[in-house]
Amino acid sequence: MTDKEARFIGVTAPFIVLAGPTAVGKTDLSLLIAREIGAEIVSADAIQVYRRLDVGSAKPTAKEQQLVPHHMIDVVNPDDDYSVARYQAAARACIADIQCRGRLPLVVGGTGLYIHALTYDVDFTRVRGNEQIRRELRALAEERGSAYLHEMLKNKDPSRAAAVHPTDTKRIIRALEVFETQGPGERTYDFRKPLHGVDVLMLGITMERVALYERIDRRVDAMLEAGLIDEVESLLNDGYSPDLTSLQGLGYKEVVEYLQGACTLDEASARIKRGTRRFAKRQMTWFKREPRIRWTDITECGSLEEAAAGITGSVAGWHSGLRERN
Repeated sequence: MTDKEARFIGVTAPFIVLAGPTAVGKTDLSLLIAREIGAEIVSADAIQVYRRLDVGSAKPTAKEQQLVPHHMIDVVNPDDDYSVARYQAAARACIADIQCRGRLPLVVGGTGLYIHALTYDVDFTRVRGNEQIRRELRALAEERGSAYLHEMLKNKDPSRAAAVHPTDTKRIIRALEVFETQGPGERTYDFRKPLHGVDVLMLGITMERVALYERIDRRVDAMLEAGLIDEVESLLNDGYSPDLTSLQGLGYKEVVEYLQGACTLDEASARIKRGTRRFAKRQMTWFKREPRIRWTDITECGSLEEAAAGITGSVAGWHSGLRERN
């Protein structure tokens, strides 16, 4: 099935979303929940869609993917020009297929825009582009850097800026291009119109900030020990450009700089940790704007198992409510 065909597939049955900041424990928790409720997992992670980007994206292991069926992982090559519109089409097709087989889709991830694309009635194909503006923004990026463009985006559209990493030049340019090319009528297009007639249970997990930052630091250390440098070096040796969107992700960009001699390994590690902490803060800013999310604080629960038990209880109550309404 092509992306164009999948775009017209409607999601008509209930599904669940599990969102939260990076390193909070979404993967482990989602496995516990999915096995308990008989769900299949649909990833909502902008880096896990790429093949060969395994360590740096904290992709579920092969063993974990055998425990519970996973979707929207390893769907494109590192040099593929992937977009939220393509993700929306393919992920909706996955959700519809899971529902047709009598299973429950569990969308899991931290990419706010991907989750938004699945939980709101948004047609990203309606947004036209402007090549002249795009060229001007690219030139400005080369002259002033992506951080400068990100600050521009923050001033124009703070909520969109919160969903884009400051080093993701391609997506920053696209967001600015869309902002500048939308006319007065189009700018009133409702990007927050929920899916019509679809019950979505939106769950969020969080934890005390100091504890989350400690988890982030430990995870970065674990990634480096697990072979992140070898992973990036292999991609570069196979001819993949360090300027690819996929290699601008957290961890990959900093390791590229280390391999190019622009910084030491300790400096790269510190930059990844600092950037990931900032990213987690932006993720929470994005998700806190979503009033439908029911939050669970893992710090208060005491353990992932207790958090999973509480969440599966919420799912059971939600299911019961659906049956009563139907």
